[in-house]
Amino acid sequence: MMGMATPNLPFRWDLVGRDQLGNLLEGRPEPALPYLDALIECGARVLARSGDGDVHFVGRSADSVFDLLSGALSATSRPDRVRLLPFSYRLERPLLAHEVRQMRANLDAMGLSPQRLARRRRPFVLADLVYAGYTFTHLYGFLRDWVDEERESWDVIRLKLRFLGITARGKTSPKTWRWWQDAEWTTDLPRRNVINVSIHPYAWSYLGNHQHKLTLSFRRIRWADETVTAPRHDDKTLDALAEAVALVERGRTSAVRTRIARQLAEEPSFAQPWLRSLALELRRGRS
Repeated sequence: MMGMATPNLPFRWDLVGRDQLGNLLEGRPEPALPYLDALIECGARVLARSGDGDVHFVGRSADSVFDLLSGALSATSRPDRVRLLPFSYRLERPLLAHEVRQMRANLDAMGLSPQRLARRRRPFVLADLVYAGYTFTHLYGFLRDWVDEERESWDVIRLKLRFLGITARGKTSPKTWRWWQDAEWTTDLPRRNVINVSIHPYAWSYLGNHQHKLTLSFRRIRWADETVTAPRHDDKTLDALAEAVALVERGRTSAVRTRIARQLAEEPSFAQPWLRSLALELRRGRS
């Protein structure tokens, strides 16, 4: 068994507590919040299709969905049901031993290790913007090798893992190509554990291709780079921070929470007690 490295995770401000922000945003204009309607719809569907699990947004693409839901869920008894999972990996070359050790330490710190997965009760949901599903494929392969090495029960873990792809909405037909159809590993999981949420293609493109993010992409060259643990204060980062804070604050509002609750009620899973309870909490807010 490989020895574990020290976890090294990127810094990101706590935008719900707001204690760390100080006067960082003083004097900055109010951000426009493009595609807010699409984010509300997407966020609600992510919650509804999570199977009452803990949703971890992989990488940075869906940060805005996370921020909006963080604000909304802060008014409920489930404020920690959405989290971020920094991870970016392209198969340019096989991972070296020290890279494997570092990534395992980072994932373990976020609750994503064979031992933790085997013993958790709720599903561990990995959500990300998906085109061809390469990030999911690499992350799945990384986890599968780790499970085998740790000799944990894959038959138990496969029931705990869910992959939720946020896709660009298109025309639906029997011939429509879906990313999971070309990912052979998805057959190792129950069919209900590989699911999609579609959003307007312009919103998908904004989040995936054009939006400036609050953090740097957490690629393999940064997995052990301690500089990622310090905040950045350049203008583009502060613009991204202002947008993220505004989304959290919009999520806190009764109007947005009510819209999310209404969207939940339109989902087939609304028949399940946990989702009805969540919708009620969103409508009422925390007293």
